[in-house]
Amino acid sequence: MSTAKPSWVFGYGSLMWNPGFATPETQPARLHGWHRAFCIYSEHYRGTPQKPGLILGLLPGGACRGLAHRLSRNGYDAVRRYLRKREIDNDGVYREEVRPIQLQDGRTVQALVYLADRQHRQFAGKLPPARAAALVRRGRGATGTNLAYLRNTISHLGELGLTDRVLEDLARRAGLSDAVARP
Repeated sequence: MSTAKPSWVFGYGSLMWNPGFATPETQPARLHGWHRAFCIYSEHYRGTPQKPGLILGLLPGGACRGLAHRLSRNGYDAVRRYLRKREIDNDGVYREEVRPIQLQDGRTVQALVYLADRQHRQFAGKLPPARAAALVRRGRGATGTNLAYLRNTISHLGELGLTDRVLEDLARRAGLSDAVARP
């Protein structure tokens, strides 16, 4: 983990709609050099060890648009502990790094970013679409269904005026055609 004290955290999945902490500012943002992918088996939040779900991670290449939440100076250490517990301690499948992101207002800021650990046993990589859809359809864990996770991600991207064709294809394959924007 970096020793830098970043003032932002980048959300590309559930951190977009459920950061779990009060934030004084939230802005659309872009992370260059990484893209969002359903590439991690979830054995806690959206699945179980017996029936894993599939959750998002960041993989090298491209760019990812999401939301950046500014971390308050008051309670900063408590929020960092919360994020570490949420993103790392449960399964250890994410690596916390500090990366530059570009905010919608043009600023470039340093942000906490949670990257998929490609050496972790729960790293799924890019699965065939039918396999990914089957995992998403059946996934259910401590924070709800995998279908709800996928629907919320697509919905919040839509609120930002964004579409993700890979996620929309996965939604259709998983039976969530109502979650996909109509042309």
